[in-house]
Amino acid sequence: MTDIDRRDFIKRTSAAGLGALAVSRGIAPALLTRRSPNETVRVAVIGVNGRGVVHAQNFAKLANSEVAYICDVDSNVVAKGLDAAKSQAQAPRTTGDFRRILDDKTVDALSMATPDHWHAPMTLLALHAGKHVYLEKPSGHDPHEDELLVQAARKYDRPPLHVQLGRQARSGPHFLEALQQVRDGTIGRAYLARCWYANTRKGIGHGKVVPVPANLDYELWQGPAPRTPYRDNVIHYNWHWFTRWGTGEICNNGTHEIDVARWFLGVDYPTSVSSVGHRFHESDDWEFPDTQDATFEFGSDGSKVIAWHGQSCNGLQMFNRSRGTLVLGTDGSMIIDRDGYVFSDLKGKVTKQSVASQATDGLNTVGDDALTELHMKNFLDAIRTGAKLNAPIADGAKTGLLCHLGTIAQQTGRMLRIDPKTGHILHDAEATKRWTRRYQPGWAPTV
Repeated sequence: MTDIDRRDFIKRTSAAGLGALAVSRGIAPALLTRRSPNETVRVAVIGVNGRGVVHAQNFAKLANSEVAYICDVDSNVVAKGLDAAKSQAQAPRTTGDFRRILDDKTVDALSMATPDHWHAPMTLLALHAGKHVYLEKPSGHDPHEDELLVQAARKYDRPPLHVQLGRQARSGPHFLEALQQVRDGTIGRAYLARCWYANTRKGIGHGKVVPVPANLDYELWQGPAPRTPYRDNVIHYNWHWFTRWGTGEICNNGTHEIDVARWFLGVDYPTSVSSVGHRFHESDDWEFPDTQDATFEFGSDGSKVIAWHGQSCNGLQMFNRSRGTLVLGTDGSMIIDRDGYVFSDLKGKVTKQSVASQATDGLNTVGDDALTELHMKNFLDAIRTGAKLNAPIADGAKTGLLCHLGTIAQQTGRMLRIDPKTGHILHDAEATKRWTRRYQPGWAPTV
């Protein structure tokens, strides 16, 4: 195609169509062999208004890594990504359309910090095009998308295309140390994990339909989501609280602590899920509960339980922490967060602890911390040397499913019975309808 034809094609084609094109043109086999440990991994960072800035910053400074592109549908925020990558010798290229990157065989990986509704479709397109993926949570917008990602991970396993989910606790040394102690029986038999997040978010008001800002490609921002007029209270952050694009606090922040809980209890799919909550603090456009208690039971006898407590608009801390995970065992307990852990006996006496001298800000939406750098290094090592991923999508999607089931239980207002072998909802047609979403025609993701 000529340059003009190519630009017109990229502009008009759907995401699904371009994915099919990538496969038909043989892009997928672009990475046929494992890379040498000395080679540089070239990464395109997609979405740089918030968390993506940390992606650009880390991939620019980590050894054997280079930011090849900065991409965002908002031309006003591209400069943030460029500034974050200034530590590297060569400035990244820029584009407003990530699909232009898929055809560039010099790009090895995509690093995504986009809105939730783009996570699975963009990951699938990247895999079609032969790219590795570093993906921020949640893995998918709904359970169906999580399943698609797991299927794709299997499909592109030989030669391996890696998908690392952004659950950076999995790469944290103190998390690994505490996990080993729990597995060694330090607190006896672990049976319950209680996790929480407490913030003081403001209301989002009632949005007004206004013209799309000249700096924003709103058509591409919507992507696979059904079309709706642009409103002034959605972009850039408040989309989290709309079901069309976001997944609520349980998938936004709860996913981190719920993942730690599932990891430490050693569980996969539950047998039942229930949830209570409401939008208590405002009367506005927010479509998820701002306060939620979701309970997940595991085993035929409910012998293990995860309890998630979300406070989006009341910052009262639990155990002097804005977020964290408590694991109860028959001989004691453990509390862990991003700053360390504390083990106690049954009477609450501290038996062992490892806590950072200075606490980090657990409510920072950008999340620039040492755990992220370690997690991204693990991703690069997997690409370059075949190291094992700490948070592969096949496992991470199980946590994503828990969060989605918590939302479905909340929306239906009743306990869900779950097949512990597959994670699927049993004997509830109404709840099962929420397993997937409605897509904009022509944009449905495929493996």
